[in-house]
Amino acid sequence: MASISSLGIGSGLDLNGLLDQLESAEREQLAPLETQKASYKAEISAYGKLESALSSFQDAAAKLNDDSLYRSLSSAVTGDSATATATSEAQAGTYDVSVTNLARSQSIATAGFAEDETFGGEMTLGVGGEAPLSFTIEAGSSLEDVRDTINGQDAGVTASIVNDGSGTPYRLVLSSDETGTEAAIESMSLTDSGVADDRFAFDINNLAPAEGETGYDPAYAGVRQTVAAENAELTVNGIGITSQSNTVEGAIQGVTLELAEEGDSTVKVELNNRALREAVTDFVDAYNEYRSTADDLTSFDQESGAAGELLGDSTMRSVESRMRSALSGGTPGGGMLSDIGISLELDGTLSLDDEALDDVILNDRQALSGFFAGTGDSDGMSDVLDGTLGGLLDDGGTLDNATSGLESNIERLDERYASMEDGIANTVSRYRSQFSQLDSMIANMNQTSTYLTQQFDSLNAQLGQ
Repeated sequence: MASISSLGIGSGLDLNGLLDQLESAEREQLAPLETQKASYKAEISAYGKLESALSSFQDAAAKLNDDSLYRSLSSAVTGDSATATATSEAQAGTYDVSVTNLARSQSIATAGFAEDETFGGEMTLGVGGEAPLSFTIEAGSSLEDVRDTINGQDAGVTASIVNDGSGTPYRLVLSSDETGTEAAIESMSLTDSGVADDRFAFDINNLAPAEGETGYDPAYAGVRQTVAAENAELTVNGIGITSQSNTVEGAIQGVTLELAEEGDSTVKVELNNRALREAVTDFVDAYNEYRSTADDLTSFDQESGAAGELLGDSTMRSVESRMRSALSGGTPGGGMLSDIGISLELDGTLSLDDEALDDVILNDRQALSGFFAGTGDSDGMSDVLDGTLGGLLDDGGTLDNATSGLESNIERLDERYASMEDGIANTVSRYRSQFSQLDSMIANMNQTSTYLTQQFDSLNAQLGQ
């Protein structure tokens, strides 16, 4: 008799459905492992959130451990003629800045050329007091080719083409890349077989009169200076200063001036109270963000029964205890948060008294520096927190060990899960074999029953019954 390839064909029973139900019942053994694994993953994620919040607080505390923060200067400008940026080398003070001339870059322009005119020969270009640069303009070059060749020399000028709308409209314009007289274009010429093309002749010592100047000739076919190179001129507290650029360094020690227009401005350089105030505010905000994260991770809703991932977690309790101890214990030198206007509230958050902080910044800046950055051999609050947070966040620290332990637990669960899945597969395979035997047996019994029924019917017919 042929074997039965699909369960239930021989018996007419839904053996496949029954087998699926038995397999589902067996797989229920895996549910506790899946639940436990999900719980471990949720804890790892929670530790990640906690680590992120603590790292942000560590960065905020470290910023207050930088001595330069307490010595940093800022600049404020009254007037529109200049802006100012102060460095750590600046000296506090007030400076009157009067700008009488802005630096400009020079421009020169050729006369107009027709669209189809071509050029070629050796070009020389002298810029900024350097030895003239020589390069080749290939024979048959268009004006665009001349422009591109000049721009490829890195000569300190930029060439462009202007269409002036005349009958021969295309004019080659060269502009100095830098401002000031030291970056001026001094000479330009183009020769072909030793014959000069005067339309490219330019000599800063022999300038053609510009429009509006005496001797101006509108028919002149050579190169004119259209914009003269000029230096910036200004006074600082009455002292005259000349600069090649509109960015002026050194006129005021440690201050960079950016000249914008002619006129008067006042530059005030002072201690950067704003940066220091923001650093302390960031410190308080970062700690409170950590506290908010910790509260979320340890919360419990009585109505819904929902609990934070780290509610009752021993690692979380250790973190909270060590953070409270670090902040409430003050510094080795005896300084307390309250000395600088910060209070540790009953709910674990920090609150900042802005007026008290401003008073310390303005009148006792050294005390603020000593509290956070320390004095001499005595550590400040930033050092205390760095030690505490390092023990929590560093490799091999509290959070790293807790996370590693959970990851090891997940690995062991995965091994148990795989082993149980193999066992379930073997059990289901055994059920399938047994059902197949049952299906064959019932099929055989059904065939025997049919045969006997046919025999009895035949016998009854012979007996006339």
